[in-house]
Amino acid sequence: MILVTGALGMVGSYVKETFNDEEIVLTDLPEMDVCQKELVFRLVHKYKPKLILHLAAETDVDKCEGDPDHAFRTNTMGVQNIALACQSIGAEMVYISTGGVFNGKLGQIHTEFDLPNPLNVYSKAKYEGERIVMGLLNKYYIFRAGWMIGGGAQKDKKFVGKILELCKTRKELEIVNDKFGSPTFAKDFVRGIKKIIKTGDYGLYHLVNSGACTRYDIALEIIKLLKLKVKINPVSSDRFPLPAPRAESEAMRNYKLDLLGINPMPGWKEGLAEYLEDWDRKLCL
Repeated sequence: MILVTGALGMVGSYVKETFNDEEIVLTDLPEMDVCQKELVFRLVHKYKPKLILHLAAETDVDKCEGDPDHAFRTNTMGVQNIALACQSIGAEMVYISTGGVFNGKLGQIHTEFDLPNPLNVYSKAKYEGERIVMGLLNKYYIFRAGWMIGGGAQKDKKFVGKILELCKTRKELEIVNDKFGSPTFAKDFVRGIKKIIKTGDYGLYHLVNSGACTRYDIALEIIKLLKLKVKINPVSSDRFPLPAPRAESEAMRNYKLDLLGINPMPGWKEGLAEYLEDWDRKLCL
């Protein structure tokens, strides 16, 4: 049995269809509040899963910057509660981290062997979560995701969802072109997790769609794939100041998975195309 936290989120929305051949228990707030240790232990000991897929997190980077207590309570201490619960029943754990643990320079692409240097509160809290999992457990998988794509109209509050909404009413958009990252289609991500956890190759991995790009590149690809008549203008990130600082590059390569010969992730353009096809088919945009 696999117990899933944060099952109502963007990544969680792909778990049921991907793990349809497994016995899974999907949990989220208020039933599973990872910040409440006693509640976590009660549910984990009730179901006694062989693995906990821990997706619950505060993913709003700027909210974390403004409320560090909330960030560390959810993204660090919540992780500790799950890890301790896994420890108590001998379960494996999957923890989702972020490429934001790196403070890369322009053009830099990070591997698992680069030292983290998180720049904002969100990334610091997620990195401390990594350290806790490594310190408490032997049987764990840590997957660092990049710029997440997915969820559809109801759950996609990230960049692609925002662009699709803006394109309904605007003919011209300004998009940042001086920050690099690795898009990660959530469906590809969950499929990748399913494949890797069957190997028994425990450890920390990058799990992103291959290739690095800017938000501007993603917007151009959206316009191209959907054949939209919207002009995309590149601008500096200074044009849109944000509360939380961002690195010039959070781009990653799935280097360890490449070395093991088990990298399941397609290119970012392929992932984006599949997502937009799903969106178009289901939501008639």
